[in-house]
Amino acid sequence: MIWNQRHLLHVLREFETFYNHHRPHRTLRQAAPRRPLPDPGADRAQIARLDVRRHDRLGGVLREYRHAA
Repeated sequence: MIWNQRHLLHVLREFETFYNHHRPHRTLRQAAPRRPLPDPGADRAQIARLDVRRHDRLGGVLREYRHAA
């Protein structure tokens, strides 16, 4: 639910950041528009060992997943 114009602008900025910097796009081989394309020859054994962390944005409406360090 959007409460007022200030809240709406905040939600739109959060979504824009999520969409352009994090969300994977099929046509970009699962890369986000503002990130470099992934290496097509990724090692499958390394992928099986990934430690992934979730970060909720906008109270859980948007979810980002990142590799843990």
